[in-house]
This record gives sequence, C-alpha cells and structure tokens, in this order.
Amino acid sequence: MKKSYIIFGAIGLLIVILFFAYRGSYNTAVTLQEDVDKAWGDVGASYQRRADLVPALVNTVKGAAANEKDILTKVTNARAGIAGINDEILNANSPEQMEVLGKKINTAINLAFEAYPQIRSTDNFGALQAQLEGTENRINKARTDYNETVKKYNSHIRGFFNSMFLNKETFPKKEAFKAAPGSEKAPEVQF
Repeated sequence: MKKSYIIFGAIGLLIVILFFAYRGSYNTAVTLQEDVDKAWGDVGASYQRRADLVPALVNTVKGAAANEKDILTKVTNARAGIAGINDEILNANSPEQMEVLGKKINTAINLAFEAYPQIRSTDNFGALQAQLEGTENRINKARTDYNETVKKYNSHIRGFFNSMFLNKETFPKKEAFKAAPGSEKAPEVQF
C-alpha cells in the first residue's frame, strides 16, 4: 500500500512539474511572440516616419532655395541697374537733375559696399542630408532589433522541451527581416 502511495505521489508530482513547465514555457512564448510583433511594428513606425518626414523636408529645402534664388536675382539686377547712371550724368541739364543723380550715385555706392545676402540653402541641404541619414539609421536599428527579437523567439519555441509543449500553429517560427534581392550591390549615385 505504501508503495502505491509513493508511485501515485511521484506521478502527481511529475504532473505538477510538467504543468508548471508547460505554463512557464507557454507564457514565455506568448511574451516573446508579442515582442516580435512589437518589434515589427517599430519597423513599420520607422518607415512611416520616413514617409512623413522626407517629403516635408524636401519641400522646405526647395522653398528656401527658390526664395534665396529670387532674393539674389533681385539684388544682382538692382546692382546691374547702377551702370545706367553714367548715361544720365552726361545728359543732365539742370541742378535738380544733378541732385537726383547724386542721390542715385549715393545709393549705388551703398549697394556696391553692401554684402550679398548669406546663402543658407547649402545649410538646408546639409540638414536634409543629416535627417535622411538619421531616418535610415533608425530604420536599420529597428530592423536589427526585430531580427534579434525573432532570434530569441525562435530559439525559445524550438528548444527541446518547448518544441514538445508548444503548438506549432499557435507559435509558428517567425522569419527575420531579409534584404531585397540586389541590395547587396551599392547603388549608383547620379547628379
């Protein structure tokens, strides 16, 4: 009789141990599966950030460059108009006309010594380039984090005991992020 209690007790203890092992394995697999889903969501969020940010940055830089071009064109044209003053001086007939020409000459002298407006478009292009690089780095980091999370999940579900306890339909193996075919070749940059 005592032997049967020991056998039933051992079987009961084995069932309890297996239950807790299964429960721990299952809960860990659920947590890791959710981590994989979150990591993939982070990759998508990085893609969305790029899709939202890049067109806005490009339009801002284009607008600033067009504005600077317009300002420089106007300043250059104003300075080019000074050359016509020489003809007016030769044709001046009265002191009033000479007074007006004197004011024009003073304006011309001021314009000649005035500095051109500072060009900031190159700074804007540099900022755009830095933002693009930062965005691509974020995407790369999100992809790397996703692959690391997939590795942890797949290692867990494929472990010896876990592979016996876990349903393969509930916990399928996840695929890591893979580069597009041909991306191993450096892109050709054209200007």
